[in-house]
Amino acid sequence: MNEPASPSPNPTAPALGEDPLIDGLNEPQREAVLTTEGPVLMLAGAGTGKTSALTRRLAHLVRARLAWPSEILCVTFTNKAAREMRERVGRLVGPAVEGMPWLGTFHAIAAKMLRRHAELVGLESNYTIIDTDDQLRLLKQLIQAEGVDEKRWPPRQLAGCIDRWKNRGLNPSDLDAGENEAYANGKGQHFYRLYQERLRTLNACDFGDLLLHMLNILREHREVLEQYQQRFKYVMVDEYQDTNQVQYLWLRLIAQSRRNICVVGDDDQSIYSWRGAEVANILRFEKDFPGAKVIRLEQNYRSTPEILAAASGLINENSQRLGKTLWTERHTGEKVRVIGVWDAPEEARRVSDEIERLEREGAPLDQIAILVRAQYQTREFEDRFISIGMRYRIVGGFRFYERAEIRDALAYLRVIAQPADDLAFERIYNTPKRGLGAKALEKLHLLARRQEIPLARAAVEIVDTDELPARARNTVLSLMRDFARWRELSDSEGPADLLRTVMDESGYTDALQAEKTPEANGRLENLVELARAMEDYDSLGDFLEHVSLVMDNDARDDEEKVTIMTMHAAKGLEFDNVFLPGWEDGVFPSQRALDEGGLASLEEERRLAYVAITRARRKCTILHAANRRIYGQWTSSIPSRFVGELPEDFIDSETTLTGGASLWRAQWSEHADPFADVARAQPSRTVTRGPGWQRAAKQEFEKTPRRIGESTRSAASFAAKPRADIAVGARVFHEKFGYGTVSAQEGNKLEIEFEQAGAKRVLDSFVKPA
Repeated sequence: MNEPASPSPNPTAPALGEDPLIDGLNEPQREAVLTTEGPVLMLAGAGTGKTSALTRRLAHLVRARLAWPSEILCVTFTNKAAREMRERVGRLVGPAVEGMPWLGTFHAIAAKMLRRHAELVGLESNYTIIDTDDQLRLLKQLIQAEGVDEKRWPPRQLAGCIDRWKNRGLNPSDLDAGENEAYANGKGQHFYRLYQERLRTLNACDFGDLLLHMLNILREHREVLEQYQQRFKYVMVDEYQDTNQVQYLWLRLIAQSRRNICVVGDDDQSIYSWRGAEVANILRFEKDFPGAKVIRLEQNYRSTPEILAAASGLINENSQRLGKTLWTERHTGEKVRVIGVWDAPEEARRVSDEIERLEREGAPLDQIAILVRAQYQTREFEDRFISIGMRYRIVGGFRFYERAEIRDALAYLRVIAQPADDLAFERIYNTPKRGLGAKALEKLHLLARRQEIPLARAAVEIVDTDELPARARNTVLSLMRDFARWRELSDSEGPADLLRTVMDESGYTDALQAEKTPEANGRLENLVELARAMEDYDSLGDFLEHVSLVMDNDARDDEEKVTIMTMHAAKGLEFDNVFLPGWEDGVFPSQRALDEGGLASLEEERRLAYVAITRARRKCTILHAANRRIYGQWTSSIPSRFVGELPEDFIDSETTLTGGASLWRAQWSEHADPFADVARAQPSRTVTRGPGWQRAAKQEFEKTPRRIGESTRSAASFAAKPRADIAVGARVFHEKFGYGTVSAQEGNKLEIEFEQAGAKRVLDSFVKPA
């Protein structure tokens, strides 16, 4: 590797006040730009202009002739960020930006390096990078060849394990016994090794290999490591808080010689642990690079003082952080609003009413955003917006009814309602996988065309022939019998119960559960929400007609629209007006995250709340509902613990339930259910009788809908009727209140004298016999 001669520092560099690269920056930003030697941590809070400081620092290195453009390694996380940085630097330094071959994403830079050294890991320089579909196909072949049941141990689960191992910099030989048990009862290491060997045979690698192979090369071949350590005089890294273990190790090896590394990030915005990101990487930067200079960018140019104060007060509850205090010179604005409502439909109505008011006042719709914790929450808002003609867009994902699992479920229902719907039948005849491939479908199409009948009818006819192999015939026969039974059930069961039955009996939910991935869990949540949506309709036909109207509501792309997206997808964006619904414990923070990650996950959820609040420039509104209808049953909810952690001086609280903010704040602080009294009270005492109350009053608690993903045998656990195993006088245990004795019972509601917490009213689903 030939090194270019080092450029000489520019002796005629302009004075501080004359340099356009520096003018307009605040003092910490200027310091970050001009501090070029030694390790630097640019701790940049939300909206503090870190991109401007980073790009000007890069331009300064080139213009001051401290390094040739080819001697600077600048790493970003996305292609979009890399393009934006290249464009901004180009405006500052001109054509010199074209000489920066090492400005790009982690994967792009690692791929370029690997092309030069592929033979060191058993590949040729023209190796192929396989995509996810190819990866799953290859893993399926290996699983089948080893005689492992792919339904119990699906390829997607193995792919998730391998991706996690590679993100942590682990080779097959590095796996311990615990990691090995993650797949197929102790065969994880074996399959990982087989997979890597097969990739080498194909002269291919997956995206995880790009960094892992280069890490192995740098570790095992000292001469290669020294070449890159000498080449890169300066290393710069954007969004350092999002780095995973293999990225961290790769960067540390390259930078440890010259130590001229500048990382930019915000520990308070580390929200991607489910992708492998480790907040510890930025927290230990000063330990990794002793003598590092920490420059805090704390002046915010985005939000009002009230929004910043609320966000800062919340994030201060985290213990694992470096610490900073955001401030702004912007004028005082409105306090953060916290609104308590009765239920999710009222939440959607309240948000839509507020948006219509903002629109009447002249606020552009494209400066209004609804940020949710989970994708399934978007459904309630989409239905509401459709009904009132509000234009909206889903960013970072599909609209609710356009998601793959929802379209699959709807296809089943369409075939039940209309057996002649060939498009729907073709979508799900082999979904989930039943062993009916393209040849079987081709036979069905041929028969359907010949007899001029629908595909579903052709499927019934073909099982009496020898056109298909015996196994395929039996599969088709079983499927058509299922459809006949489901069609009969559609006359007696409500649409929601019918969906739960179909998803369970078709094997669809079993297939998702077997994947054991965050994506699969999200798809299951969406199916649960679909069933909840169907409970508002008397017949399957009515619901499918509603969906057709929703799907036909595509507005012109050039029109202003309200943005609906997840909090994760909103990182890096900003809006004048932000609505944050669903701030209840179990929804946000996510119960699954807490169950799987404990305190570390709670702190990440709090960082996500901080990110969500700081997306707002002018107004931020948080909403929480006293009740959520889950699996057909009204369930009392308590406001998110994050609501109680917001500093009171910077929030305005209101609720449709008498008692206002003091009700939920006081009762949350003593770990009580803040709406228990309201839920039990007579309407004239505490509750404004609106549509939400009317729906709750009409709810048929005797109904026992089945939960998607649960067998018929477990359906009773979701009934609203009193539990048979708990009665007055019984000793019980509650996760928050501890041990107690049931003193009164009303339906599925219990009054319990707890040993430590005193008398409380709770739902019986939250306790278990002691």
